Amino acid sequence: MIRVVCLLIGYVFGLFQTSYFISKSRGFDIRDFGSGNAGTTNVLRTIGLKPGLMTFIGDCLKCLLAVCLVSLLFGRSHPDMLPLLKMYAAMGAVLGHDYPFYMDFRGGKGVAASVGLLLAFDPIVAACSAVIFFSVFFTTHYVSLGSILMHLGILIEVLILGLVGHFHMTHPHLIELYLLTLALVSLCWWRHRANISRLLQGTEPKTYLKKH
Repeated sequence: MIRVVCLLIGYVFGLFQTSYFISKSRGFDIRDFGSGNAGTTNVLRTIGLKPGLMTFIGDCLKCLLAVCLVSLLFGRSHPDMLPLLKMYAAMGAVLGHDYPFYMDFRGGKGVAASVGLLLAFDPIVAACSAVIFFSVFFTTHYVSLGSILMHLGILIEVLILGLVGHFHMTHPHLIELYLLTLALVSLCWWRHRANISRLLQGTEPKTYLKKH
């Protein structure tokens, strides 16, 4: 039951669709322009750098706050499985972001929300994932490729840290954490399936922080 509660907490936080509200305040729906995705990259390309940064921060914060709330609620009562509960909250936030019920389940791809997870979940995972993403992005200027590889890195990092006893959880809880992380990564890759196809075809658009 506690897992469902954490998942629902995350989902409720994830429903705050930053890009949608920013675009609506300007008189349009971001999903009707660009890639049709309600996320940071589409806002960055369609509206500009400042709204893009606002979208990233908002989407990042909603997952971070969800994970922090779960830590406050269950940190003392369930310290033996807190990393797992944090991951459930993060999964819920990503699901809320990707599939918001009030937007006909047409949301974003959960990348910025996953950054919120990294900041609240574990500093080692956060640091390693940041290195992966920015190394790929500043080398290739493909946000999608950086996001895909960052999520793969998250899975590898969680597996390694779990094996060395970093999370201080029982083996069954660790296995559950691995499977949940795999589900989170798989969801990211699924949401990026069109990007993966374009990357393979060489037609994926690049993103620059400054006019190029």
